[in-house]
Amino acid sequence: MRVSLECEPAATSEPDLVSKLPARYNAVVLPLVLTMLMTVIVSGISTLTAIGFDPAWPTVWLKSWVLSWAVAFPVMVFVMPIARRLVGHLVEAPPR
Repeated sequence: MRVSLECEPAATSEPDLVSKLPARYNAVVLPLVLTMLMTVIVSGISTLTAIGFDPAWPTVWLKSWVLSWAVAFPVMVFVMPIARRLVGHLVEAPPR
């Protein structure tokens, strides 16, 4: 089974509705999207665990999410190249 972690565009015949960023932005956009998704889920679960279904949950969660994302994004930008190298030592390169 082949699993790819590369950001490949979906194969569609429809024209793009929005212009895409140049490929050089991949090093910033990938960690941006990953950290947003990861921190929104983790902070939501953590906040729910800490205070339960409280009426203040959305406000507390939003503050928690912003803080966690503000830390996670720059860390991911600097750590991702290290993680890719480490994974490159552990996993065979895909056939070309």
